[in-house]
Amino acid sequence: MGIMQKHEWEFRLKDGNCRVQAVRNNIIRCSYTKRENWEQKSPVGIKVCPESSFSVSEGGEKTVFRTERVVLEADSKNGGFVWRNADDGRVLLKEGRKELTEAPLMVYSTGGEEPVIKRVQTVDGERNFVQNLKAVEDHMAFHGKLNFCWQPDEHIHGLGQGEEGIYDYRGNVQYLYQHNMRIPIPFLVSDRGYGILVDCGSLMTFNDDCRGSWLYLDMIEQLDYYFIRGENLDEIIKGFRFLTGRAVMLPKWSFGYVQSKEAYKTQDEVVGIAKKYRDLDIPLDCVVQDWNTWEPGKWGNKRVDRERYPSLTEMNQKLHDMHVHSMVSVWPNMNSGTEDYEEMKAAGHLFYDYATYNAFSEEARELYWKQAERELFSGGFDSWWCDSTEPFSGPDWNGEFKREPWERFRLVGDEHRRFLGAERANLYAAAHAQGIYENQRKSNPDKRVLNLTRSGYASSQKFGTVLWSGDIFASWDTMKKQIHEGLNMCMSGMPYWTLDIGGFFTVNENWQHRGCSCSKDPTPKWFWRGDYEEGVEDYGYRELYVRWFEQGVFLPMFRSHGTDTPREVWNFGRPGEPFYDALVKNIELRYRLMPYIYSNAARIWTDDYTMMRSLLFDFAQDKRAAALGDEYMFGDSLLVCPVTEPMYYERESRAIDREKLWNCYLPAGTKWYDFHTLKEYEGGTEVEADASLDHIPVFVKAGAVIPMEQKMRYADEAVDTPFEIHIYPGADGSFVLYEDDGDGYAYEQGKYNQISLTWKDDEHCLTIGAAEHTFAQGLKGRECRVILEGDKVEKRFVYDGKERRISL
Repeated sequence: MGIMQKHEWEFRLKDGNCRVQAVRNNIIRCSYTKRENWEQKSPVGIKVCPESSFSVSEGGEKTVFRTERVVLEADSKNGGFVWRNADDGRVLLKEGRKELTEAPLMVYSTGGEEPVIKRVQTVDGERNFVQNLKAVEDHMAFHGKLNFCWQPDEHIHGLGQGEEGIYDYRGNVQYLYQHNMRIPIPFLVSDRGYGILVDCGSLMTFNDDCRGSWLYLDMIEQLDYYFIRGENLDEIIKGFRFLTGRAVMLPKWSFGYVQSKEAYKTQDEVVGIAKKYRDLDIPLDCVVQDWNTWEPGKWGNKRVDRERYPSLTEMNQKLHDMHVHSMVSVWPNMNSGTEDYEEMKAAGHLFYDYATYNAFSEEARELYWKQAERELFSGGFDSWWCDSTEPFSGPDWNGEFKREPWERFRLVGDEHRRFLGAERANLYAAAHAQGIYENQRKSNPDKRVLNLTRSGYASSQKFGTVLWSGDIFASWDTMKKQIHEGLNMCMSGMPYWTLDIGGFFTVNENWQHRGCSCSKDPTPKWFWRGDYEEGVEDYGYRELYVRWFEQGVFLPMFRSHGTDTPREVWNFGRPGEPFYDALVKNIELRYRLMPYIYSNAARIWTDDYTMMRSLLFDFAQDKRAAALGDEYMFGDSLLVCPVTEPMYYERESRAIDREKLWNCYLPAGTKWYDFHTLKEYEGGTEVEADASLDHIPVFVKAGAVIPMEQKMRYADEAVDTPFEIHIYPGADGSFVLYEDDGDGYAYEQGKYNQISLTWKDDEHCLTIGAAEHTFAQGLKGRECRVILEGDKVEKRFVYDGKERRISL
């Protein structure tokens, strides 16, 4: 048979049917089944029509599919696939035989009997364990397995966020399941220039050891995955978001400083925290109200205790008068007997744990929103903290000793399989976020959705979510691991990730010290393992907190949170004292960089960009840089080198005699400037940078154009200081300054500015593009300072919205 041009092709493998579809010239969908008909429903919610075609040639037992970018060779005899680069025939990936093993999909209920419920108090509230659930076979489905033959020096990243701090998955086993501190994403990327997105909602296991290399899928209707070719990691991520959804814009204030702790207890306390920041003249954009807003014993109820919160409207108005926003914690599970619980139960929207609402039901999501809107949203809260969105971590969230990884996977995974269904065991958090997003937009289409959530999945990015890493504990080792986890999360296509600065748990105690009225279990817990018994009184903890805080400046969301010890700035000293001054200096730095940060956030929406960038994004050719999991780019211009060891104090305030220097590797191919001293370095070198307490090493790439502000106290503030454009010479460079209203969805209709800032190094000339719209905080009409760093040449002018050339 000759060569044919097709969008889709079906053929027979050894023991099943295979279908290949050209989605784009760099995205190929592969489906495999043992059934006669194809499953049409996508677990992840992928809804794309093929936009491309491929040529098909058959010869013997081999079928070859070719687009402009990708070649796939399929061997029908052994079921193996070989993926190649179309230009040069270079092998990208070899796949072994695909496997499907028939298995019953079970559903669980009490069979009409009254549930026998064992109620257990956990750190995540009251959990129900139903003792008389019965399993009934619903239908036959499959266990699936994708077998891989990695190249010897290939590196694999992505797969979401775990807790072990694995940066490169080669040589590792990783269990992918929803859990506190675990956010699985069914997407992996290779440094060889491709990614694989599996359209699967079940539990998964990644394996790469002496037994072989595979991704095991616990329960699927058919094997369905997408191969995404990319010249760089940005193009691969772009393919992921094309399939799973475009990330939306978050409100501008969400990129300012967010103050949280476990937990403020009254509305006066919340207002008082904001007022003190304003009185101390320290920038702030949000105060978070954590759990326990409800009446005693009514865990998860979305109705507040009126004795402690007599008027949410008054509370939020006082915050808004100070230009401070608010966030409130809501939970998917509710104690029995509460108003919200009874309403959900009467409507038939509870799972058979008789505690958690069924977020897979559109009607249930609407009712959940109605409950959240009734007091919280109508009372003026600006954003959501959707906590415990796994939502079944109870069997593992106990005990003095951490169980083996396989045992934890089985315990927690079985709960998700039982209550959610094995085929959608990892999908709950995304469905929950969908309900918040869609219903808030219906309720108030002029207010952007912001949802800080403890778990998510592929597609979460299109629902206004920021994912955070869960209840980590305070130690230097944890801090270092979190960098690896954040980078893998962002390489998984999730643009917004953050953590509890300083670690959630500070002390190493049992959870009766939590101060929760429902705490009943006095035994130690494996996860409550912080290194600092005295909290902020320990200078060792203060140093750890400051270093974590300094790294937090360069995260998509800059947020402090935790239990055991206070977290507000004034608890770390007084003005003139080193820890206090370091914290304030770094908050001010975050606001200095606000136009740079917000413009990079806009690129997430306009260009499917990634703000927190593994060095594999920009320096893939530098193998040493690409393998580093301890440094990263923040935007295209800033290289961040977090300090992950103590230099001043050990635990219990024991002083350390150590040079305050930090070893940093500067990627090859460019010149670098020390952000703090402006000292110049050549790339491809290792340097010892100053790491005094008030900053971590940050380097700027030559050619960078970085816009900055001065004296901002909140992200939306229209300051009267000159707007600054800092240029770091040594190469041509550019930046696109993004402006919009900072809230609402007018940007979706094109109401925004993208002002180009283009630097020609040999001409020493900056060209500033035109601006169409006028915004309260915009550049039009403002005095600007262009600063050529190094030479310290400066020009001032007033920007009138028209293109302008500035020679320096």
